[in-house]
Amino acid sequence: MNEQTRTIIHFIRHGDAIPDATTPFSGSAGYDEMGLSEKGAAQAEALAARLVRTLPIAAVYASPSRRAYETAAIVAGAFALGVVRDPRLREIALGDESQPADLSAEARASAIRERLEALAAIALRDGSWASVPGVESNARVRSRVGEAVAHIVANHPNEHVAIVSHAGTINAHLAALLGTANDFFFPIGNTSLSSVRHVGARALLLRLNDTAHLERA
Repeated sequence: MNEQTRTIIHFIRHGDAIPDATTPFSGSAGYDEMGLSEKGAAQAEALAARLVRTLPIAAVYASPSRRAYETAAIVAGAFALGVVRDPRLREIALGDESQPADLSAEARASAIRERLEALAAIALRDGSWASVPGVESNARVRSRVGEAVAHIVANHPNEHVAIVSHAGTINAHLAALLGTANDFFFPIGNTSLSSVRHVGARALLLRLNDTAHLERA
């Protein structure tokens, strides 16, 4: 990459996908198969409206999870773009997230909400999920996300690129960029923007956890 080349990556956490008792489920589906809630879709629409007014987004990448892809599709649609799925942008693997197939929709929604709340409490307390059985290692998460970002930067010189991912993944990548030991160092909002400018081998954090579009919605 030429030293004068500048690529700006806009990390976006997916919209709200917390299930309720009316959420349809199939088999032992867990949170990763959840689409956006009504609230999450409205958040993504507000973000897309903001971006199309303010940023020349040239490409949109996303984690393959449904909630991330649906958020990315709303953003990409505002720019008449497609969405590129990259499995390296998936959420941190936090052990077995499946639910018994015979649970009612209400019971399964409650179980998923409780698990997410418990994981958030661990992250806020410890700055990581290292104590969760079966968790993906810090080194592995930072490596795979870093590889994905490097690939995207190399393929989009002098462009703005949106990456729709997850709270844990975005935290881990930005922590690596800032030289912070903790995997989780800030509570990231749904559809928040965190922007990084890449110039040659250097990366500069420009914006962190910006949800101004939700305040106006």
